[in-house]
Amino acid sequence: MTIKIPHTLSAGIGRTKEGAAWIATLAHHVSDASTRWGLAVAAPFIEEASCSWVAPCQQSNGAPAVLKISFPSPEALHEIDGLVFWNADPTVRLIAADKPSNAMLLEQCQPGTSLRACPEPEQDDVIASILRALWRSPDPQSVFRPLSDMMALWAKEAETTLSLRPDQRLALEGLQLYRELSSSTDTTLLATDLHAGNVLKARRAPWLMIDPKPYIGDPCYDATQHLLNCRGRLAENSQKMISDFANQLGVDVHRVRAWTFARLAVGGSGDDFEQTQQLARAVSLS
Repeated sequence: MTIKIPHTLSAGIGRTKEGAAWIATLAHHVSDASTRWGLAVAAPFIEEASCSWVAPCQQSNGAPAVLKISFPSPEALHEIDGLVFWNADPTVRLIAADKPSNAMLLEQCQPGTSLRACPEPEQDDVIASILRALWRSPDPQSVFRPLSDMMALWAKEAETTLSLRPDQRLALEGLQLYRELSSSTDTTLLATDLHAGNVLKARRAPWLMIDPKPYIGDPCYDATQHLLNCRGRLAENSQKMISDFANQLGVDVHRVRAWTFARLAVGGSGDDFEQTQQLARAVSLS
């Protein structure tokens, strides 16, 4: 079976040795899923496709769906389990799944317009509403990992490039906050990667979330991805934006600010390190 590989995918995860090897297996996995679930698969989406192959398809009964095959990254390890736990509220519905291949047959959001198309203040309202609906505690025996696991992985990766940061002291302060903030004993299941690009307009509900990367931990962390995707407003008045969004969520403003600072102090890449750390300073002084 021949399939199209979006440039965003080959230029994303495909730049790594593991990613390139995974991309080489995609045609087999798409063919296997098509046969197993009786699908007619169309050309893949290209938007946001940097770590998964996603395409619209038609089921044997004529119903529309989406076939998604995800790269087996540590962050996305329990995406299927998260979709099962949230049970289509407020996420996209999981129709079927094959864990060994990370293949998912998903509800197709129609019209599927990304929340990115809306003004950022409107995005604030939608993201806050979705996060409040997501935040529930799973069974203590669930498969979900603590947020501290992801922070430890990110810290390990950041330490290998610490010398590239213009302000290493600032980065070390962020890494310390990773450890302190993620030690929370909160049992809430988080999305961890909720931003406007992962929210689509649908018929069943006004907006549905896709692509969860579930971990258990501090809900204040879940505010950060949206904030970091609104850098213009964050740079203009970080105090107001963080305070307003935290209040919409009903969570502690100071912890949201601390998480946002930590991610900015440690984050960025290449030529972006200086700008990202500059924004971290603005957040820390708010």
